[in-house]
Amino acid sequence: MSLFGSSHFGLPRMKPLSSKRTHVVSVLDIGSTKVVCMIGRLTPCRESSVLPGRTHNVEVIGIGHQRSRGIKSGVISDLDAVESVVRLAVDAAERMAGLTVESLIVNVSAGRIASDVYTASIDLGGQEVEAGDLKKVLVAAGQQSQGNDRAVLHSLPTGFSLDGERGIRDPLGMFGDVLGVDMHVVTAERAALRNLELCINRAHLSVEGVVATPYASGLAALVDDEVELGCAAIDMGGGMTTISVFAEGKLIHTDAISIGGHHVTTDLARGLSTRIEDAERLKVVHGSALANGADERDVVSVPPIGEDEQDQPLQVSKALLTRIIRARIEETLELLRDRIQKSGFSPVVGKRVVLTGGASQLTGMSEAARRILARNVRIGRPMGVAGLPAAAKGPAFSTAVGLMIYPQVADQETHAGQGGLFSPFGNGNSRIARMGQWLKESF
Repeated sequence: MSLFGSSHFGLPRMKPLSSKRTHVVSVLDIGSTKVVCMIGRLTPCRESSVLPGRTHNVEVIGIGHQRSRGIKSGVISDLDAVESVVRLAVDAAERMAGLTVESLIVNVSAGRIASDVYTASIDLGGQEVEAGDLKKVLVAAGQQSQGNDRAVLHSLPTGFSLDGERGIRDPLGMFGDVLGVDMHVVTAERAALRNLELCINRAHLSVEGVVATPYASGLAALVDDEVELGCAAIDMGGGMTTISVFAEGKLIHTDAISIGGHHVTTDLARGLSTRIEDAERLKVVHGSALANGADERDVVSVPPIGEDEQDQPLQVSKALLTRIIRARIEETLELLRDRIQKSGFSPVVGKRVVLTGGASQLTGMSEAARRILARNVRIGRPMGVAGLPAAAKGPAFSTAVGLMIYPQVADQETHAGQGGLFSPFGNGNSRIARMGQWLKESF
C-alpha cells in the first residue's frame, strides 16, 4: 500500500538492514525558495545510538542548488521554469560527483498533505500471531485509506493491540483472540504528484520515491530521544511551513500551512514600498522577530522602487522593520500552535519542538516560538551526514538531507497494496514500485 512495492512487510520495529554494500542515492528537494539536488554515498555502518534508524553513513559527493522559479507555496505554477531549474541543480550535482543521475527521491509539499489514522482488527481464535496475520491486518487497515483522487505517500503501523491491550510493538509469536493495528497514513492529491513527476520526466529523469516534506525534515533534524519520547519538527520554508510529530520512534502525524518566509518578505516590500529582492536583503541583514530597545534609534536605508536617479533611499527605524516582521511571525506561530492543539497530539509533543527550514534562521525566531508555543525550542540543523559544504550545513538544507536518510527507514512502511504494488501516479508498475526492489537488492 505504500509507494514501495515489496514482497515483505515492514514490522514497526525492524531489525537493522543487513547491509554488505555501498550505494549511491540521488535526491531532489523542490521548494518555493530553492531547488536542491544531492548525490550521496551510503556506506554500511554500526547503528548509531543518537540518530534514529541509521544503518548507513551518508557522505554527500555532489550538490547543486538553484533559486526556485515556477513554484508558489509548494505548488508548481510553471512547468517550463521548474524543469529548467531542476536541470541546472541536477547538472551541478552531477558535475561535482562525476556521475550521471537517472532517477531521484523527491519531496512533496503540495497536494494538501493529509494525515489519518486507520484502525483494523482480525480474529485470531486464540492462536499465535503469524506473519500472515500481520499481513492480513495491515492490508485491512491500508485498504480503508485508498481514495481515487488521493495517493498514499507513507503508511506506517504505529502500534498493535492484542485483545484490547494497546501499545504492543511487535506481536509476532504472541497469543490472543483479536489482533488490531493503528496505521498512520499520509496522503496527497494525485494531481499534484502527477505534475511533480511530469516536471522531473521533462528533465529526462525519473522518480525513484516520493517523501512528504515534513517527514524528510524530521528525519534530518531530530535525535533519537526526541523521536522516541515525542517531539514536533516544524519546517519553516519559503512558501510553506510543515509540521511532523514523532513518538516511539515513528512518524505519527503531519500537517502543513501555506505560509512561510516569503510572506514576511512580501509584507516588508509592501509596508516599506520597496522591491522584493531589497525587502529580502533587509529581512536577512536587519530583520528580527524580537523587539529591542535600541531599534527606535537604529535607522536602516530602504531603496525606493522607482528607477529614477533622483529618488533618495528612505530612512526608517529598525523598530518599524521589526513590527512588520513580528506581526507575520506571531500569526504563523499562533496558527501552528492551534494546529498542534487541534490535532490531538499536543500531549505527545510535550515540551519539545525543533524548528528547521530556511525561515527558522531569522534572528529571534526561537525566542518568539518559545513564547508563543510555550515549549522548549531549538533550531535543528541536518545531522549525521558527511561531506556537506559549509553553506549547506544550515536548517535550510534539512529536507534534502532527510531525503538522503529516508531509504534507511523506508522498510518501516507496510507494502500492502491492492493487487500488489501501489504507486501514487496510478500506475502499479511505475518506477516508484521499483524502489522496494532496489531496497531489497541493495541492503
